[in-house]
Amino acid sequence: MNFSSKLIEQAVAEFSRLPGIGKKTALRLVLHLLKQSTETVDIFTQRISDMRHQIKYCQKCCNISDDVLCNICANTHRKHETICVVENLRDVIAIESTQQYQGVYHVLGGVISPVDGIGPDQLNVQALLNRLQKEPIDEIIMALSPTMEGDTTIFYLSRKLHEINPSVKISALARGVAFGGELEYVDELTLARAMATRRPYEQFLVSPDK
Repeated sequence: MNFSSKLIEQAVAEFSRLPGIGKKTALRLVLHLLKQSTETVDIFTQRISDMRHQIKYCQKCCNISDDVLCNICANTHRKHETICVVENLRDVIAIESTQQYQGVYHVLGGVISPVDGIGPDQLNVQALLNRLQKEPIDEIIMALSPTMEGDTTIFYLSRKLHEINPSVKISALARGVAFGGELEYVDELTLARAMATRRPYEQFLVSPDK
């Protein structure tokens, strides 16, 4: 692309850094902002800056939050004895949109992936284990995407959680969620049904070589 303005070129370059945004889409966004008033653009940029500088992580579940505790953990009407383990904020949003779950969450911040150099130490695993030791937890739901990495993470966590509390119920989403898919792209009806028909997860009782 040939730009008549260096400022436009620089703005397009920054927008095109965003995932899924190519040069043409970036140019459309920049030209749209150019048509807006300076006050509107100032508010837009300030909101982005505020988000990046002021965002926090919930001290309890590791979810993204505005305060020390996220609004879900701070809600006394939620079932705090049930923890739903998810990979990231997008999965929390996906499950919340089904309006079928009233427990709380624990955000791992990823899944175990040796190929990518991601092990348990790079995830919020210890925080989950600490919660099981300190809180009266009845059930832990493994709501991770049905991929090889997701299943590996479920297997690892189940073993660790069972070592701390053998009586805690560990369940996984029913396989209405297709293997190899990403949880955030599952439609709400399928995700709600998978949550409602979750099953006990018993793989931690089986030796990996069997």
